[in-house]
This record gives sequence, structure tokens and C-alpha cells, in this order.
Amino acid sequence: MTYKQIKWMILFIPTITVGIWEYVRHQFLLPYISMDLGNWLTPVLVYLVSVTLLNRLFHMLERIQQELQTERTANAALEAREHLAKELHDGIAQSVFLLSVKVDRLEFTSDQAKYDKDIFQIRKTVHEVNRYVRQAIANLRYAATEETMVLQKETLSEKVKQIAEEVLVPIEVEWSIPDELLTPKEKVELLASIREAVVNIQKHAQATKGWIKGELAVNRVGWNAQIIDNGIGFKGDLNQLGDSYGLLIMQERAKEMNWEFRIFSENGYSVVELRHLEANMDRQPG
Repeated sequence: MTYKQIKWMILFIPTITVGIWEYVRHQFLLPYISMDLGNWLTPVLVYLVSVTLLNRLFHMLERIQQELQTERTANAALEAREHLAKELHDGIAQSVFLLSVKVDRLEFTSDQAKYDKDIFQIRKTVHEVNRYVRQAIANLRYAATEETMVLQKETLSEKVKQIAEEVLVPIEVEWSIPDELLTPKEKVELLASIREAVVNIQKHAQATKGWIKGELAVNRVGWNAQIIDNGIGFKGDLNQLGDSYGLLIMQERAKEMNWEFRIFSENGYSVVELRHLEANMDRQPG
């Protein structure tokens, strides 16, 4: 029996039952059943039909709905696998192949300068593979729909606090950027950048304290996110990131998302800043 047939039967069975009962009662049972007794028997009859026949139909309806939900879940899982396979092929597999080619070339390189350059490229490719892996995982967690964010029931502020707790350095979080101001993809990229900056604090900054601050841009539509620490600061030209692969990846990510990316020192503190000042007015919370 189909879903549609069950629904129609649930609608019509009580009506048909009452109609048949009233016809039989008035045509054949009036000499034996009084009007008042017949009026009392009508709801009793409907109740008996409901707890017997209709109850079975409701169970059938629930079973069909569960099967549909299971099928939807299976389809969603299949789509997620296909998406992950595409991510692995387009990003990781190609990068690993490129990495193997560069390693093979090193065996025949006698030029030290070219050797150092190739080593730099290999290291960068490894970090890019790491980025692709993180991106693939993040894409599975944040399917590009707001529905997924709602189902997860975790705000961007909560995610940032989770990142802050991943390292040993105590990091305070001051976050006031509304979730509605960012798209799911922007949230993924922003969280990945914040995590990269926080890991750098743990690995390189020798800091005793850190801060993650996120706020709306002053008098403008957009937002400003800063990762601050009281560590040893950045060495060399801040405009030339050199072999700081994590920062290079952050810079590339910011460029792809059309964000402003800055690294600077201020009053003895090191600051990594991401800004977006051209957000859509319609997405700003009222």
C-alpha cells in the first residue's frame, strides 16, 4: 500500500464508518436502540475503529516515513562521499603526484640553489595538502547550506572557543560577529585561518597569553577578526613571509575570499588580522 493510499484511508474510514452506522441505525435498529443510546454508541464505534484499523494504518505510515528518512540519509551520505572523492582527486591526489615528481627530480639535482628552491616548493606543497585535507573535512562538517549549521547547533563563537582550547597557551575569546553575516564557506575559511594562527602561537611565538577578537567593522558593513599574542613577535620583513608556510596559506585563503590580511606588531603584541569590509548589507543583522 502506498503512502498516498494510506493517507486517504485514514481520512475516509472514520467518515464511511459513521455514515454506514447511522444508516443501519436509522433503517433497522430504531426499534431496538433508542436515539440517546445510538448517539452514545457512535463515538464508541469510531473509537474502536480508530484503535484497531486506523492504528495499524498509522504504524504503516510511520514505517514508510522511516524508510524514506533512511533513504534520504543514505543519499546524503553518498553525496558526501562523492564530494569528498572530488576533493581528494582535485586537491590532494594531484598535489601528492606533483610532490612525487619534485622528489624524483631532486635525485638528479646538483645545483644547490635549485635544490633549496625545490625543497621549499616541496614543503609548500605538503602544507597545501594539509590545507586540502582540512578543507575536505571542513566541507563535510559545513555542507554549503545554512541547514547544516542549524543541525549542528553550534555558533561561530562556540567553534572559535573550541579552537582556543586546542592549544596549551591560554587564549581569551572576545567574539561578537553575528553568524548571519558570514556564509557557510566564509565560516569554514575563517575558522581554518584562526586555527592556523592559533597553532602558530603554540609552535613559534613562545607566548604566555593570546587573544582572539571578532567584531563588526566600525561604522561600516563587515567584520574584523584578530589573533593576538604576547610572544617574541615576527622576524624579518612582515611583507615577505618567506618559508612561513602556514601564513602563506592564510594569505592565499584571504585573497581567495577577498579579505584583507595583515600581520603587524603593536605595543609589544603580535597581531594577525583578517578583515572583510564589503559584506552584503542584506546580511547584516537588524
